[in-house]
Amino acid sequence: MTAAAELNYEVEDGIGLITFNRPQARNALTFAMYDRLVEICSRVPEDGSVRVIIMTGAGGKAFAAGTDISQFRAFETAEQGLAYERRADAIFAAIEACPVPTIAAIAGACTGGGAGIAGCCDLRIGARDMKFGFPIARTLGNCLSAATLARLVALIGQARVVDLVFTARLIGAEEAHAIGLVNELGDDHAAVMARAMALARQIKGHAPLTMQVTKELLRRLAQAGGCVDDRDLVAKVYTSADFREGLDAFLAKRTPRWQGR
Repeated sequence: MTAAAELNYEVEDGIGLITFNRPQARNALTFAMYDRLVEICSRVPEDGSVRVIIMTGAGGKAFAAGTDISQFRAFETAEQGLAYERRADAIFAAIEACPVPTIAAIAGACTGGGAGIAGCCDLRIGARDMKFGFPIARTLGNCLSAATLARLVALIGQARVVDLVFTARLIGAEEAHAIGLVNELGDDHAAVMARAMALARQIKGHAPLTMQVTKELLRRLAQAGGCVDDRDLVAKVYTSADFREGLDAFLAKRTPRWQGR
């Protein structure tokens, strides 16, 4: 199977859909799939043809069950481990820096690298059978980098991260919703996808720059501990054609026509 077949990407009516397509392996991710994911998130067209991206797993039984373990067979040196974690950080950073909103539609296993990907999306919707976590303490015995741990701490708090890693347990749907890990729950993968599509259709009608700048500032805040220079982005929004259009449309009581500039 090629990377394109293992990670499907299609765009319809402004909504991009990424599908991890290895259901026979619970959508475990190969390095080629990771590279394809980075390429998609890093090359979103600037013409407004893609306004939202949804990520999900094929088969309805797993979002993605981490990195395909066969990818680790050649690991023998410290540098290989360091390179892998650098690569993971670059993948997660690309998702965070994606200029359009991202939605993870999660069903079944969402573990390891899959959990890292879902955690970097802007919104998460989970099915009742979802299981989220990093069971590395009872599987490979590897570790998460400081950058990955920092992302998880920001998402669910340090105490829960310690709990998850040390006990190697997986968070179920109700707990995930209770702690804010997922925004909403659906009965199954079909329900989760239907809700993700409805949410994407709602979001794609909103001001692109508002969401883009909010995403970027939140990313900068996470990296800088709350102290960032936001002047370039604030200036960009308040001098944009979209801001003027939004103001004019509001005063005229009509629907704004967003252009993303």
